[in-house]
Amino acid sequence: MYPAPFRYHRPASLTEATLMLSALGETAKPLAGGQTLIPILKLRMDEVSDLVDIGRLGGLSYARREDGFIRIGALSRHGWIAQQEIAAQVPILRDCAGGIADRQVRSRGTIGGSVSAADPNCDWPALLNTLDAEVLCTGPDGERAIAIADFITDAYTTTLNPGELVTAIRFRAPPSGSGGAYIAYKKAAAAFPVCSVGIQMTLGAGNVCEDIRIVLGGAGPTARRARAAEGEVKGRTLTKELWERAAEAALTIAEPTGDVRGSAEFKRQLLRGLLLQTAGVAERRCANAKIEGSHIYA
Repeated sequence: MYPAPFRYHRPASLTEATLMLSALGETAKPLAGGQTLIPILKLRMDEVSDLVDIGRLGGLSYARREDGFIRIGALSRHGWIAQQEIAAQVPILRDCAGGIADRQVRSRGTIGGSVSAADPNCDWPALLNTLDAEVLCTGPDGERAIAIADFITDAYTTTLNPGELVTAIRFRAPPSGSGGAYIAYKKAAAAFPVCSVGIQMTLGAGNVCEDIRIVLGGAGPTARRARAAEGEVKGRTLTKELWERAAEAALTIAEPTGDVRGSAEFKRQLLRGLLLQTAGVAERRCANAKIEGSHIYA
């Protein structure tokens, strides 16, 4: 199927792009890598009057440390992020970026486009909630930073204002003794995850958990933070039994929807298994173990 007719625009600057989108109204959409938007348009799930191509704007593709934060430009492509030194220093980033879809999608899709699409099964929102990230936005009224948990309010719904664009993602650099992992279950490489789990934590002496964040993807219309599961682990010495209790606690917030990929109960048990596997990788990475991330495929 082909998209409905639309007008194409190619602004020369970020300012021009935001003013253009604001003037054109809600039926205009920004186009970055197009790996989410183009399939939606081809399936006629949405019809737009105008496409504003921001994919060639300068200064929005980077990954760097800055004043205690790690900052990633919105036009940074998935595959490129996975190859950066920042991803080696924070392995959970490489787990996510390097495991998205296939090589073709990773070479075109952008982190800003993925976050803006707010697909409930997308990898980046779950991962960025695990890192307590902020979304940096620019629009006609200026710049603002929005916590990722507040940025995505429902499936395919964000707090972006008319004319506003995501320009970067920012999160605090993890302290020493930290480690994390992100593992997704997929039917095929090109598919969105059925479910996923992200864990980022900091361990102290005696393998005591000083801080932890556990997030479930595919457990509802938005990524869900498993606070009860975190409460089972934080301040305690890590053991197999402790993680088992945390996994059971995490299921209390899991509300997956049954579909052709599996029943709701199948997905709940899948989340439990993913959490235990993800915890094992994250714990070993806290001890500086070099473990390459790997998603699970059906």
